[in-house]
Amino acid sequence: MSGEYTAAAPSRPTIGRPPRRVVLISAAGAVGGFLFGFDTAVINGAVDPIKENFALGTVGLGVVVAITLFGAATGSLLAGWMADRLGRTRVMGVAALLFMASATGCALSSGFWDLAAWRLLTGVAVGYATVLGPLYISEIAPASVRGRLASLQQMAIVLGIFAALLSDSLIAAVLGGADARSFLGLPAWRWMFLAGLVPALLYGALSLRLPESPRHLAARGRREDACRILADLHAIPREQAERDVDRMNATVPGEHRPRFRDLLSRRSGLLPVVWVGIGIAALQALVGIDVIFYYSNSLWSSVGFDESASFGLSVLSSLINVVATIGAIALIDRVGRRRLLLAGSAGMAASLVLVSVGFSRAVVAGDELTLPGAWGPLTLVGANVFVMCFAVSWGPVVWVLLGEMFPNAIRGVALALAASVNWFSGVGLNLSFPTMREISLPGSYAVYAVMAVLSWVLVYFGVRETTNRELEDMTDSLAPRAPRP
Repeated sequence: MSGEYTAAAPSRPTIGRPPRRVVLISAAGAVGGFLFGFDTAVINGAVDPIKENFALGTVGLGVVVAITLFGAATGSLLAGWMADRLGRTRVMGVAALLFMASATGCALSSGFWDLAAWRLLTGVAVGYATVLGPLYISEIAPASVRGRLASLQQMAIVLGIFAALLSDSLIAAVLGGADARSFLGLPAWRWMFLAGLVPALLYGALSLRLPESPRHLAARGRREDACRILADLHAIPREQAERDVDRMNATVPGEHRPRFRDLLSRRSGLLPVVWVGIGIAALQALVGIDVIFYYSNSLWSSVGFDESASFGLSVLSSLINVVATIGAIALIDRVGRRRLLLAGSAGMAASLVLVSVGFSRAVVAGDELTLPGAWGPLTLVGANVFVMCFAVSWGPVVWVLLGEMFPNAIRGVALALAASVNWFSGVGLNLSFPTMREISLPGSYAVYAVMAVLSWVLVYFGVRETTNRELEDMTDSLAPRAPRP
């Protein structure tokens, strides 16, 4: 395949100020990430009234919450295939329609089955957003600032989660409780879902105005359109845009449309670079970040904090997540993807070991778990350091890397496969943690620490630096051991 990587280490990136237009368009492309965060988190405020109104047991409620993850895995697989055929911005419009339909359907659902079906559709839309944001932004951004702009997707996700929690709280407060019937005959929990219509409508409107990816246009033989859009986005002369588009044309498969069979290799099952992408996508979930967020209240309660303090510490972890993501945006094009991932893996492994050791010191008194002496605060610090290390590295950088590490000819389908693996890994994590916790809480976090160590090993031996590289220069084969950062 064309576009081989050179073996030389990348030069130090030149950090400049990106054209204002490309920044605004990248931010608009990241609105799907905001919906990703909002629609996965918005159900938090509605869980109790849904359980009561629909008479759901523990299993039924778990299905309603978790089925979104299965939908996301399916949507991720479909998104890359559709984006290569219909275009990036058209599929954004499809995703916006799915977000609108699912928000309305969840709000008006009358029982378990239709609510579960609408939450499944929500997941499909989330899967689309998982792929489309990194794919689109990586293809329109200049190489020197691509990391910063692609990181906007992760920032949008964490802001969407924060907005959902804030929206749930405000709606419940204004309407007098999550199950109050005080506005147009609908209880507050239904309005929580309907609030998702606002960003979904914005996403749909923006998808009609956003320029198509120049690389997609080049792949479809629309050279003139690709040159015009690239010159406008990057604020470069027409002649330079034409040379860049000709480079793009040299790395796309002409009339051949990318398919999942293009990812296969006779020697290794999949192309080596695809195995690496799948590996980092899986490990991003398997290091256990969802456990920190989904089970944080019980974790803080177990170290001796009361209910009010536990909720406050969960919000603190969310804010740390946002602040650290801002740090990642500032660092990613200066430090490089590989260095950030390696440092993040080391920090995650150390902090998870601290959490595991802390829980191993737990003393059981009746039905309560308490951590004696300094182990409570130390375990608390370890958990928040883990969140910080993840948010400044593996949270945003993985999606940036997946959006740029694959060759043009397979980028859409390869990213879709990796995103789907990420979602299935998240399903496995969330389904396994309750059982693992019952067997051994310290052992659970020890397993996540091992995953963090494996993430370091994979990056060190399998990931090449992509900072300041044009997408046309990406390799389709696993490189030998990369030089030390």
